[in-house]
Amino acid sequence: MKVIVVKIILYISAYLPLPVSHGLGFLTGWGLFLFPSHSRRITRFNIGLCFPALSAGEQRKLVRKSLIEMSKTIFEAGALWLRPGRNALRLIKKVQGSELVDTALAAGKGVILATPHQGAWEAAGLYCAAHFGISCLYKPLKMQQLDALVTRARGRMGGHHVPANAGGVRILYKTLKQGDAVAMLPDQEPLAGTGVFAPFFGIPAYSMVFLGRLAAKSGAPIIFTWCERLSWGRGYHLHFRQTPASAHSADTLEATSANNLVVEDCIRTNPAQYQWSYRRFRRRPEGEQEYY
Repeated sequence: MKVIVVKIILYISAYLPLPVSHGLGFLTGWGLFLFPSHSRRITRFNIGLCFPALSAGEQRKLVRKSLIEMSKTIFEAGALWLRPGRNALRLIKKVQGSELVDTALAAGKGVILATPHQGAWEAAGLYCAAHFGISCLYKPLKMQQLDALVTRARGRMGGHHVPANAGGVRILYKTLKQGDAVAMLPDQEPLAGTGVFAPFFGIPAYSMVFLGRLAAKSGAPIIFTWCERLSWGRGYHLHFRQTPASAHSADTLEATSANNLVVEDCIRTNPAQYQWSYRRFRRRPEGEQEYY
């Protein structure tokens, strides 16, 4: 039943003007803010943890805005996944910094595009697939009945998905060796034993080391990209930004900490558009009490 409801929302929202879809997200987000929910509880906790200097009223306002933006993510998915690719790309009204990717590709060592859960990351992925032919690791969705739809949608403009296993990792190294582009999520908690605790808003967060290792071993630069959701359904503004040299360090903790800091910098440009409902601090250092 849940899958049917999700598909109905996707197909209806695909035909709605973006301002209407974002308007539905606005109303849904207000509902999530007003009534107790898992998303509200996690969002409130994370924002309180990461922005302790904000007053209680400021935190409450940010929680509300974050839940609204999270809901917009749901209602805009139909347009980004199901419209013809070129039509969906027209929703991106401004692109800033894409020359960084062009320069990196021209150097011949490939490029690693890091896309945090900030703004409309599906729009960022669609643009990068269309313009740079990205390859990225892919893990099947928990809602398996939607897997084929999402895989087809993300690949329709030139994106290539490889399995999130050792074979897929080898493909990414090969792709970079050929001078092409790969992409990944830099802010997702890795599996146990595959990450390190590194600061994220000053709090130890179990973080992936693969991004830094991939850059250090391949020599490919890391470029972060995130797609800002413009107000009133006016579309999107895609941002690209360079990472510091420390993000490519052979020292695992140094590289991971540097990449976390870039994620922080992206978030601070528009904190409400980060996915604060994600349990980013679920795993704690040994001896620490669980947060959630």
